[in-house]
Amino acid sequence: MEFSLQRANAWKRISAFLFDAILFSILAVGIGTLLSLATGYESYSTRLEESFARYESEYGVSFSITQEDYEAFSPEEKERYDAAYAAMTEDSEVMQVYQKVVTLMLLMVTFSLLAAFLILEFAVPLWIGYGRTLGKKIFGLALTTQEGVRIRNVALFVRTVLGKFTIETMIPAYVMTMLFFNVVGLFGTVLLLVLAVCQLILYFSSENRMVLHDRMAGTVVVDFASQQIFETREDMLEAKKKAAKERAARREW
Repeated sequence: MEFSLQRANAWKRISAFLFDAILFSILAVGIGTLLSLATGYESYSTRLEESFARYESEYGVSFSITQEDYEAFSPEEKERYDAAYAAMTEDSEVMQVYQKVVTLMLLMVTFSLLAAFLILEFAVPLWIGYGRTLGKKIFGLALTTQEGVRIRNVALFVRTVLGKFTIETMIPAYVMTMLFFNVVGLFGTVLLLVLAVCQLILYFSSENRMVLHDRMAGTVVVDFASQQIFETREDMLEAKKKAAKERAARREW
């Protein structure tokens, strides 16, 4: 009897990921909408847009530009833009609303994503068992350690909160939020591309096709139907000892 990891089929992984991503997006947007209503974000955002529009109209400029756009301005355009920007930043009421909008945006993004991850990627797998999200259950996938042992709650938490949420989601989310507010330009786009490329490299360079969150938690996505999953490491070692004895007995024959 031989023991080996039955790695999940790539198409099944993609299908499960897409299914979970759709559910995740719906849940995160719903939570974000509730937070927006609870915090009054829309009213602050409307006030900020009206203030921007007032200064843009007064000075004949647009604040919706990147650093690269600014560098391409003529000296006269830069002078007009700088004057408009200085006048707006000296308006304490506008700056207070701006800081409120940015703070609320970051808080809503953070808590809506965190809540969605805790529900769909932590609570649901604990309920279903074997680290299976709804997508993994539908497409016959599960999580184990690299030794084929059932993962523990701590590993699932590390995989979900530290790996998926903190590094793989919040860094891109913060970058995209900063892109939305024109705080970062080309650098933000390059950073997103670098993160995506790093994930691809980690996936294809690993024998067990482990991306960052799997490497952090020591987990592997396996085919649930064909994978023998041991409850404890002791069970796994005992099974391997038994298999070794069986092989030795066959050789003697």
